[in-house]
Amino acid sequence: MKQLSGSLVQPDGILSPGTLTIENDRIVDIRSGVGPSPSSGHLVVPGFIDLHVHGVLGIDTLDPGEAIASMAAHLPRYGVTAFCPTTVACAPGPLGAVLEQVRRAREVPRARSARVLPAHLESNFINAEYRGAQPASCLRSPRAAYERRPGGRARSAARVDIDADFSACSNRSDDFGAGDILGELERRPSEVGIFTLAPELEGGLDLIEWLAGRGYRVSLGHSAASYDIARAAISAGARHATHLFNRMPPLAHRAPGLVGAILESDEVLAELICDGFHVHPSLLRTAIRSKGPSRVVAITDGTALSGLGAGARARIGGQDITSTDGTARLSDGTLAGSVLTMDRAFKTLIESVGLPIEDAVRLCATTAARELGLTGQGVLAVDALADVAVLDKNLTVVETYIGGELAYSREKAFT
Repeated sequence: MKQLSGSLVQPDGILSPGTLTIENDRIVDIRSGVGPSPSSGHLVVPGFIDLHVHGVLGIDTLDPGEAIASMAAHLPRYGVTAFCPTTVACAPGPLGAVLEQVRRAREVPRARSARVLPAHLESNFINAEYRGAQPASCLRSPRAAYERRPGGRARSAARVDIDADFSACSNRSDDFGAGDILGELERRPSEVGIFTLAPELEGGLDLIEWLAGRGYRVSLGHSAASYDIARAAISAGARHATHLFNRMPPLAHRAPGLVGAILESDEVLAELICDGFHVHPSLLRTAIRSKGPSRVVAITDGTALSGLGAGARARIGGQDITSTDGTARLSDGTLAGSVLTMDRAFKTLIESVGLPIEDAVRLCATTAARELGLTGQGVLAVDALADVAVLDKNLTVVETYIGGELAYSREKAFT
């Protein structure tokens, strides 16, 4: 049995001072006052949950070996207790290897490591004009993928407003069919949770229905969808939006587009990269007020550069990236994810956006857990899992507990 004391951020407010008691992997008691070993000035919050992270500390999800397990071991130092390993568009072979890593990490979790959730795929079925750092040679047609499924027959192309058949691959090493990507999902259906695509591509709406019908969480992103197509995608089953505002046309008063559809839709949970650079703090504040903290999640979109210093070099999906001016960029200057970590996202929401601490906790933990059905996670409550982060007065992570076990301590080095 162990006790943590400080300001406890619970779903209904902050208990300060308060003491939380952990027994085995659960929170068994929460009461006012301090325990025998108070942590004066500390903030005790549910462990952070990152639904969109490509890497950290030099590790990329598409690296060979045990990249996912290595990420899981490092992320607790940033207060993260669960995460969705996220991939850029890639060939079936690397995708299958990542999903196999996810399976192993989930079936046999390592000690002092963040919980590995089903993967988030920024898929091959995105709009080339809004691909960002996604490799153009790996993009494919949703129509071709969908029609490969038994009984699949795409709807009329009149539903879309751009031509998007990327069946010809410029890189021979990436010579694969669109249906091969769905084949990897069918081989490991439980290892994929979120699937990002552009609904305006030919066959996009059919693919959304196919994915949603099989339990995948379909996310709209890297897309030039009009407002009407975005609404049709939501009707077809899309319930998530990948990094709202980024890699989609800006909101316009006569053409609200994808951004407008996401902001007005209660069905859609919107991701926000909360570094204050990808989205200005004022617009972060506006989006959160528009949708409410229960319909928005903070993400990092972190890369292998996250946690490294300025000028560091790494890779994302086999492409070289460099940390420059607090961002991650390809050699041609294209933004490629971020260098953000979840502790910094939490701090940005409080200090730059001006959110109450309780709302920042919702964005960084509670809402993600609820949306993904993670029972007992994302809250400080009796009988909840003891996935907890302890922060000092500067909002720096002091300790992280996962299932009641100390996974990270600023004062203690684990070997």
